[in-house]
Amino acid sequence: MENIGKINSLKTKNKYTFSDFVEIIHILRQPYGCPWDREQTHESIRKSLIEETYEACEAIDTQDTELLKEELGDIMLQVLLHSEMEAEKGVFTVDDVIDAECRKMIYRHPHVFGEVEADTTDVVLDNWDKLKKKEKSQKTDTDILKSVAASLPALMRAYKVRKKASKAGLDISGSADRLEKLLKKYRENGGSEELVGDIIFEAVGIATETETEPEEALTRRVERFISDFEKAEINGKVKGSKLGEL
Repeated sequence: MENIGKINSLKTKNKYTFSDFVEIIHILRQPYGCPWDREQTHESIRKSLIEETYEACEAIDTQDTELLKEELGDIMLQVLLHSEMEAEKGVFTVDDVIDAECRKMIYRHPHVFGEVEADTTDVVLDNWDKLKKKEKSQKTDTDILKSVAASLPALMRAYKVRKKASKAGLDISGSADRLEKLLKKYRENGGSEELVGDIIFEAVGIATETETEPEEALTRRVERFISDFEKAEINGKVKGSKLGEL
């Protein structure tokens, strides 16, 4: 009866709050809740977290605020589901997630919550990196490179790794020259997986040197390709044409 009362109370709300959201997810995971939701694990919905994040990014790119509101809600849903799974095991709750993040924000903003002075973005980011290094017990610059998540899209990870290597003092310039040599090797000997990886890595190097996010640059290039392909198809110029002729 108590469960029915909770469900009925939630059904008749005029305006929902974050605590209502938490309660709804809790109910869905109960024996009297949803069979599908009960069956889910961190692993089974891992891909959903990534997909929802990308959909939120698309809403930002298209400046669709209504879609962004929806997609941010879907991301929060993923956070609550993962938190509820751990709460069921007695490991942590969503309140613990929020508490930890609040503490992190206060710790990493000493120029706001402490006595540190930081008048520019560069100083703020430098302080952030130093605090993160201390917080994560990163002893070497290699530790910092290793901390870049392997689950990131490869272009994004390569860009971040190269930037951190540069910040550590490595001269990463000359990507265009190295790329030219690699392409010559490709033309002469063909492409192995390793060589193709080297070529892409140096292409990311050019992006790094020009402060261009390679993931975003490639995304826009793909969109231009689709647009060019569509025009060529409409004009009957796809078959027999080469890529550079579209």
